[in-house]
Amino acid sequence: MKLLKLVPDHTNIHFLRWRVPFYVMSFLLMAASIGLIATKGLNLGVDFVGGQVIRVTFAEGTEAPVGPLRTEIEKLGYGEPIIQRFGKANEISIRMKLPEGADKNPKLSDAMAGKITSDIRSHHSDARIDGVDSVSGKVSGELGHSAMLALGLAALAVAAYIWIRFEWQFGVGALFSLVHDVTLTLGMFALTQMEFDLNIVAALLTLIGYSLNDTIVVYDRIRENMKKYRKMPMPELLDLSVNETLARTIVTSLSMLITLVALLLMGPDVIFGFTSAIVLGIFVGTYSSIYMAAPILIWLGVNSESFVKTESEIDRQERLARERGARP
Repeated sequence: MKLLKLVPDHTNIHFLRWRVPFYVMSFLLMAASIGLIATKGLNLGVDFVGGQVIRVTFAEGTEAPVGPLRTEIEKLGYGEPIIQRFGKANEISIRMKLPEGADKNPKLSDAMAGKITSDIRSHHSDARIDGVDSVSGKVSGELGHSAMLALGLAALAVAAYIWIRFEWQFGVGALFSLVHDVTLTLGMFALTQMEFDLNIVAALLTLIGYSLNDTIVVYDRIRENMKKYRKMPMPELLDLSVNETLARTIVTSLSMLITLVALLLMGPDVIFGFTSAIVLGIFVGTYSSIYMAAPILIWLGVNSESFVKTESEIDRQERLARERGARP
């Protein structure tokens, strides 16, 4: 039985031929993303700006009426609630952003919580309010700082690992591709104004791991081919390396996208932003491994001699002496 192959054997696609136009496009997209973040900003969730968390149990029902509950709360005029199930199917948590002016007048947030709980009780007689917790803006700000610090340290740790594992140029290339991927993903959230919460930070960390994995596979093949084909020009060698890893890249990306697209179309609303971030990350991560991480090696001076050990003068003299001694 003949196996199905998504990528034919011995592909010879000249990826590096278009490296300059793709780099220009990537820089423009990164600049646009940074501009969107600076002008429109991110729609930060309760995790980062503070808010109210209301825990409710529907004692007589087997499942919480999430859809009707979301509609009822939205009509109160406090914005869109984030409703999540936790524990049993009839137990939920409702997260609301702090109303305007609540940082100066805490009574506004208490009034919002009281109005929401009263509305829930009036529409659902079996609803039991298990607790109302406030998340202050100060705590949320510290949480946001820690999240951004985690992203930065993860990226730097990745670059350091590749620097040690390969050469410093590879570390710079991997770090640049990670910055590219994260910037474009943040730009999507600034453009669409989807809520940015801790779930999205988890998605960005997942994206960093995926992009790193794909980049290391390509870099490892580049290093092998540099030792094997000493006379081959770098653009041709990079094309060869990318083509040799192309089947693995496409199969891995497609297998992940099948699951992610199903979650995107049929999954719950609470993970829509998380899934969207990873779906975009699969595309930009695969793209950056080919058109960001590989071509930058040429501009950073990597050549066929990069992995050839330099012979010192003492080593050269000892080698010549051994060769003379071996002659009859």
